[in-house]
Amino acid sequence: MSAPTAIAAALLAALLFGASTPFAKLLAADMTPILLAGLLYLGSGLGLWLIRALRDRGWSAPGLAAREWPWLLGAIASGGVLGPILLMYGLSRTSASNASLLLNLEAVFTALLAWIVFRENAGRRVVLGMALIVGGGALLAWSPDARFTDAGRGALAIAGAGLCWGLDNNLTRKVAASDAIFIAATKGLVAGITNCALAIALGASLPALPLIGAAMTIGLVGYGISLVLFVLALRGLGSARASAYFSTAPFLGAAVAVSAFHDPASAMFWLSALLMAAGVWLHLIERHEHEHSHQAMAHAHPHVHDMHHQHAHDFAWDGSEPHAHPHVHAPLLHRHRHYPDLHHRHRH
Repeated sequence: MSAPTAIAAALLAALLFGASTPFAKLLAADMTPILLAGLLYLGSGLGLWLIRALRDRGWSAPGLAAREWPWLLGAIASGGVLGPILLMYGLSRTSASNASLLLNLEAVFTALLAWIVFRENAGRRVVLGMALIVGGGALLAWSPDARFTDAGRGALAIAGAGLCWGLDNNLTRKVAASDAIFIAATKGLVAGITNCALAIALGASLPALPLIGAAMTIGLVGYGISLVLFVLALRGLGSARASAYFSTAPFLGAAVAVSAFHDPASAMFWLSALLMAAGVWLHLIERHEHEHSHQAMAHAHPHVHDMHHQHAHDFAWDGSEPHAHPHVHAPLLHRHRHYPDLHHRHRH
């Protein structure tokens, strides 16, 4: 996937996720937050599994290598189970404004883990751009009544949820070359079952079928398809950059609320838009170019025969691209502009 396509996927993922918030808010009065979260995730998981079954005309193996399953299971455990539970615990003990501010920590944790633990490259423009985007999100969520003195355990839980999702993003990057729909469907199904079971255990009752259908439809688009696009962005951009673009979701959601639901646009809204636009611009003009080496590698993912995929085929090929099959990369030394994508996870 080319860098412009990956950037477009990240921004579209942010738009779909951000737009789901004002629509989901319409259902918030009819069910508990945990049950609503569960139905949103469940709609994502079941809907994507159906799409995958239709695409493949039945069940097909995900194509994950044995060494990749621990990464995916870790991502599901951290982002699909622990993250939502910590978020719901935190939401019950802190204000919505505090929670919105603290949720911006997901992008920060994602970037820090990518840079420090997973050794992803970060230049000054990327760091400053991330700071501007996160700052814009914080301004958008800020209210004069927000107080952090009463946050306590709730704030710590929400920060923990952000850490879980930051870890989830970095672990998902490890399997981003695999079937994006399978990854997103599995994560959505596990999170949906977990949250729905927790909500029912806490005494929640199911709403009417039309409300369940509406919540699951919103979840399919805003959580499921959005996550598929985000996985594709991880494949082409790496964790930190993809998360930075995705961090525009709060602004894009607010923009949908302003245009579709005629919510008032405050001065904070426009200041947030300015900061986020500046952050995205810094990422768009990033130029990371140096001589680097590619080690021998064998994997499978959709690709075209670009400078990194000059290989022969041991099967009949009709010339269509992109196509996917197991292939081997020979050692290569060259210089060009690149992102920390599937083929550029080298040290600097």
